[in-house]
Amino acid sequence: MATGASREVVSNQTGIHENLEVVVRKHLTTDFDKPIADHSKRTFEEVYRQVEAAGLPLILDAGCGTGDSSRKLARDFPDHLVIGVDKSTHRLAKERDLGALGLLLVHADLTDFYRLAVRADWQLARHYLLYPNPWPKAAHLQRRWHGSPVLPDIVKLGGRLELRTNWRIYAEEFSKALELAGIECLIEKYHPQGEYISLFEKKYSTAGHHLLRGRARMDLPDPKVKK
Repeated sequence: MATGASREVVSNQTGIHENLEVVVRKHLTTDFDKPIADHSKRTFEEVYRQVEAAGLPLILDAGCGTGDSSRKLARDFPDHLVIGVDKSTHRLAKERDLGALGLLLVHADLTDFYRLAVRADWQLARHYLLYPNPWPKAAHLQRRWHGSPVLPDIVKLGGRLELRTNWRIYAEEFSKALELAGIECLIEKYHPQGEYISLFEKKYSTAGHHLLRGRARMDLPDPKVKK
């Protein structure tokens, strides 16, 4: 996205991807056996120690960018530990560890981090996916979180999940994918009240984009395909 005037998402899709259901059902019924990188394991071990020491309910801000959203969540939920994870070292170079403030900013591959969190038996209180990369080309369906092999791990982490996006198709696909996992996801128009949660939200909102919010309670012990 340009840093100036923000353009609407442009895609060769006009609706939910025709292969979404096939892809999601496959991921829900097969194991994702890609090896987890050693550096991801080392990073998670350090985060795990800090989580254990804090002993607080967990909030995951997945793809937190510069951490603005994570800092706001830490202010809004002072009795929780907020973990902001992003793969960009540049974005998180200045601030990585703010554990004393109830906040950890972590450089990590989210695909690995999700799987390690499940292996550690984490259960989240809240889980945020705020304006994820839409990967708008139809060929990139499996790069979207709802089309990814880690979707079952996202479900297993539980908690109250909130998606925010400026692309209608992403929200609709996300909701459909959770429905296939047996979870209801309510999609609604979203109008930020007061402080924006991130610079992306401010940019999209002031540019007049239609913002959407999806909310779900991930209260199933395991994802199951609806019959």
